[in-house]
Formats: sequence, C-alpha cells, structure tokens
Amino acid sequence: MAAPTILVADDDAAIRTVLNHALGRAGFEVRTTSNAATLWRWVNEGEGDLVITDVVMPDENGLDLIPRIRKIRPGLRIIVMSAHSTLMTAVKATERGAFEYLPKPFDLNEMVDIVRRGLEAPRAEDPETAADEPPEDGLPLIGRSPAMQEVYRTIARLTNTDLTVMIVGESGTGKELVARALHDYGKWRSGPFVAINMAAIPRELIESELFGYEKGAFTGAVQRSVGRFEQSEGGTLFLDEIGDMPLEAQTRLLRVLQEGEFTTVGGRRTLKANVRIVAATHRDLRQLIGQGLFREDLYFRLNVAPVRLPPLRERIQDIPELVRRFLAQAAAQGLPVKVIDASAMDRLKAYRWPGNVRELENLIRRLTALYSQEVIDVEVIEAELAEASAVGSAEPEGGSLAQSIENHLRAYFAAHGDSLPAGGLYERVLHEMERPLIGLTLESTRGNQIKAAQVLGLNRNTLRKKIRELNIPVVRGAK
Repeated sequence: MAAPTILVADDDAAIRTVLNHALGRAGFEVRTTSNAATLWRWVNEGEGDLVITDVVMPDENGLDLIPRIRKIRPGLRIIVMSAHSTLMTAVKATERGAFEYLPKPFDLNEMVDIVRRGLEAPRAEDPETAADEPPEDGLPLIGRSPAMQEVYRTIARLTNTDLTVMIVGESGTGKELVARALHDYGKWRSGPFVAINMAAIPRELIESELFGYEKGAFTGAVQRSVGRFEQSEGGTLFLDEIGDMPLEAQTRLLRVLQEGEFTTVGGRRTLKANVRIVAATHRDLRQLIGQGLFREDLYFRLNVAPVRLPPLRERIQDIPELVRRFLAQAAAQGLPVKVIDASAMDRLKAYRWPGNVRELENLIRRLTALYSQEVIDVEVIEAELAEASAVGSAEPEGGSLAQSIENHLRAYFAAHGDSLPAGGLYERVLHEMERPLIGLTLESTRGNQIKAAQVLGLNRNTLRKKIRELNIPVVRGAK
C-alpha cells in the first residue's frame, strides 16, 4: 500500500525543507511548492491525500484557495499555517473549511499528529462556505503570542456550534470581547448579543432581570417586563461573572439549560429559550463548589466548552501591538498623537500588569491625555507605574457609604447598556438596603430589638413589622 502523499505549499524554502524532512521521517510522501498555482494544478489533477498551505504566497492567498479545492475535492483535508496570525485568520480558515489552523512557528510533532488525524478522521459532508465574512478591520482581540493563538483556534472551532461556552480569566483580560467574537463570527450573529453582569445586579433582582416578570408579580411591578432571555431570542446571552450568581438563581438557570424553557417571575406561560449561552468568571468555580456557593451540576452544564484567557503577564510579546492599537484609538478620539520610545516599551513589558489589558489601556489613555511631550520616555512610565503600584497595594477601603452605593448603582445602570432598568427601582433598592441594615444592627445588639430600634431610630413596632416583612432571622444572645 502506497504511503499517503502530502502536498505542501509555502513561499519559505526553510519551512518547505523542514516539513519535507519531518513528514518524510513519519512515513509520508511529500511534494512541495512555493506557489498556489502549482498546488492548484496538483489538486485539480487528483494528486495528494492532504494539503498543507501557507496563507501568504506570491500568487494567491491560501485562504482563497480553500473553497476552490473543497469544491472539486470535498474530502481532501487542508491544514492552514500562517506567520501573520490573528483571530480573523483562524476564523476564516475554519469558516472556509480548513481541517486545522496552525500559527507559525509551530511544533513539528504537533504538525505530524495533525496530519495523521487529518488522514484518519472520518470524512463528513462538505459544509457550505460562509456567504458573508466579517471585516478584518477592528478585530476584537489583539495579539500574536502563542497563548493568544490558542485562544483564536478555540474560538474558531466554537463559532459555528451551539455549545455552551465558559470563559475563564482574570479581571481585565477581555472576556466580553471573546464572547462578542463568538457571537459576531458565529451562526448566532443575526440575533442580538445581550450581556448581563451578575456582580452588578442585586441578588433579589437577578431572576426578574434574567427571566422578566409579570405585572403585579411584586411591589413596583406596574407592568410586564421582558427579561434578558427574551431580549436575546435567536442570539447570544452573555452571563458575565457567573460565579457571583446567588444559589436560588442558579437553580432556575440550571432548569432552563436542562429543559430549554422558562417562565417569567409571577407568570405561568412557558417560554422557549432559543439562545446561545456564553458565561464568564474570574473566580475559581471549583473552589466555590467546595464551599457550597456554586452548584456542581450547573458548572458542568456551563463548562461544556471552556476558553481560558491568559493574563497579560503571560503574553508580554503582545504589549507593543496592544499599545499601538490603544494609541491609535486615542488619536481617533481626538487625543494627542503619542509615541512610546523603546526603553519605555521595555519597561511596560517588564511590568506585571495586575489589571491586565484593561490596566494597560487605561494607562495609555492617561499618557495621551495628561502629558504634553510627543515621545513618552521611560521616566514617565516609571512614574505612572510607581503610582499604580502604590494604589494597588493600598487597602481597598475608603469612600463614604453614599459613594459605595453610588458606585454600585452606576455599575447596575451600566449593566443595562442602552436600555433602562424595569420600573419600581426605587422600592426594590430600598427593600434590598433595609434587610442587611436591620439584620446587621440586630446582630450587633445580640438580637435585642429595643436596642436595635434605638440605634436605627425606629419605633419598636415598626422594627417588628420590618422584621416580619423582610423575613429577618433574630437570634438572641449571638453575635
């Protein structure tokens, strides 16, 4: 039985030589070329059992060649490689029918394994190529580091699936950008993208925010309100900071994922949940499961396809490209044009970035707005990073109660994007504030309601009424 023939097309003679040697040692016949025209002729004549092609070649883009090859030989597996690796390269390679995508430089053993899988895997029906392709401008994710290449490859595999995705990464790494990429470049892109931040929604309001509510369902519900599941019909629902979801809401979400349907708060009619769920967290959900704060069955329902976003300190080679993008964005918004000199860039690459990409973006905006010189040198960067480190090491205290409430409410309104919260917000916020205020006061007075009423400035009968209405446990003598 003849050995399978691998067709390799790459403008780089060194790559052709290396692949010829590695694949030959693995027992394959190898034919190499430096241009797309020769590769096309071989394929058209029925030669080759698998194709490996670079994206950039002197006579044609390798990505443009894929649909033509698949049209005449739909069962021929194609592996795409590229030194100019972006999220769009990975997405386009997958959309056009590539079996696998590998960024350069790649591991030769991995390439050989992929070739074997490509030859051995069952042949599926030829999928149609995407009719409309998203533009390359304004890519949501930036970086060519190995860590980001793995993210791109994962996104590319998941865009045209219905799988529930769990994005895990530290704060500021760009989890919502990944969620948007999964939506914008996938099969759900014709529907809406709806995001809700669990950490920004009061516990008592999460269920009504997610599932909506009927008129009269609770105090302040003066009319029916549509929840996020209905708003995202036919599209993507992004559940950010899922680790902050209270247990009672977790139970309802699990039921939706299991049954594919839900009811509004106070409603009886069953509604279909026709949405693609993408969740994200910066917390260790397995640790929360061990603490009894997160349902294990919900975790497995959400973690079908995990995506790990690397912190910026694991992809420092991406910092110059990120800096250039943020400088360009600032200039486009009317801020002065700036340049970061080489020594300053080296200092940026040496910093640990506890706030990740968001911290870097904020720093660049601050540099463009506050400094008059066109060229930012290392002294400026040192001063900025020293101040950032001092702030980061400070205790997270300070600020009045009013400021804390304002910050929380700002986050709550921001979580609604361009829309407004449902009616009755005043009563709901007061209701939520009353319970911890009275509960903590009773805890401090060891359950003595007379003392608690004095501290709160309430009539004793009023306090008793509040305790009953809010279902506040009173434990005497405990603290």
